[in-house]
Amino acid sequence: MGGNWYAPDLSGYAARCEEDSGQEGSDHERGGYAGSGCDDRPGEGRGGAAAPDAERLARVALTRIADPGDEIVGRWVAQFGPRAVARALAGGEALPGASAQRLAGYRLRAERVDPQKDLAAVEAVGGRFVCPGDGEWPAQLDDLGDQRPYGLWVRGGPSLRYWALRSVAVVGARACTEYGSYMASRLGAELAEAGWIVVSGAAYGVDGAVHRGALSVGGATVGVVACGVDVPYPPGHAELIARIAGQGLVTGELPPGSHPTRSRFVLRNRVIAALTRGTVVVEAQYRSGSLITARRAQELGRIVMGVPGPCTSGLSQGVHELLRGGAQLVTDAAEVIELVGRVGGDLAPERRGPVLPRDLLAPPAARVLEALPARGGAEPGQIARSSGIPADDTLGRLYELQALGFVEREGPRWKLAGNRRGGPTARTG
Repeated sequence: MGGNWYAPDLSGYAARCEEDSGQEGSDHERGGYAGSGCDDRPGEGRGGAAAPDAERLARVALTRIADPGDEIVGRWVAQFGPRAVARALAGGEALPGASAQRLAGYRLRAERVDPQKDLAAVEAVGGRFVCPGDGEWPAQLDDLGDQRPYGLWVRGGPSLRYWALRSVAVVGARACTEYGSYMASRLGAELAEAGWIVVSGAAYGVDGAVHRGALSVGGATVGVVACGVDVPYPPGHAELIARIAGQGLVTGELPPGSHPTRSRFVLRNRVIAALTRGTVVVEAQYRSGSLITARRAQELGRIVMGVPGPCTSGLSQGVHELLRGGAQLVTDAAEVIELVGRVGGDLAPERRGPVLPRDLLAPPAARVLEALPARGGAEPGQIARSSGIPADDTLGRLYELQALGFVEREGPRWKLAGNRRGGPTARTG
């Protein structure tokens, strides 16, 4: 289509769009959705309202013209609407708050924009473009304000909106330890088995482990990538990403064929944080992209959790710093679900150690047993004063404890049997 893509494509749909929305500042451009369904494709579990075609083309164009999370462009879109902004940037028109150099950069990118070609490319890999105004748009992304994505490229069958409603992000170090890999895989599998959607970044290390954990139990997982959804990155995860797309969803802000950069990884993290109910960090150094995700989640009011690790490991330092800063400590999926699922009443089981014989004692007998010194012995009067149990009752309890094998008598004094405070191993009463 070349440099004039915006003229025939957008103006050709202008009349219909104005009939649909009334004006360019419509609800379609505020990111709201009616909640009746997802996307404009019937029969795929995503049926429902969709943004007008002209707006969709404009938002597709913006994913090539501007970087993800560009707050200046985000403000323009909120103020003028995506169609007006796309036309202005493609035509080199002046917009408030941007230098001439910045506007020239936008225009340079716009010269090679072809929205129809990008839409065809994502459809060729079984994908689609989802934007504000579509039923499939996850409304929680609107919390990002001016950094809200112009739209998301999505590959895979399920509804992104519905899946995101019950999702948890699990992120962590790329160069993780065996412990980190094990914990991530275990969390992924347990969360998926409990019916939660596991979201991560499809990178090496913790990300890959959590995706594989979810896939291993036939669970649902979403990979949020910093490149085009048709680009297998990292290359070593090509098979994994294909499995995620086949069994779940792969999504990202960048148009087909786009490759990642360092800044795009950082910007991708805000989408992971906003999309999910909470973020779990498994291993992270002080300077870590995972900590960026966690801090964005905190800023957005999401629940932030950390899996503790060895104090001697540098990969535990970032997680422990998060925990000191108010993040919640979690050790398994049940604890994660208790935190993120409070609205639904999902509570983790009560944590208890192994049940010891002494745990089965009646409270008065337990108090008498607790009053005995760890070493040596004591007379009944001393034990009664220490336990707060009357002397006669104390003596009766001591004989009861003797019969159960907890204590033994030496003359006038009573002592723990074998100095074991946990109770007998052979006799439990």
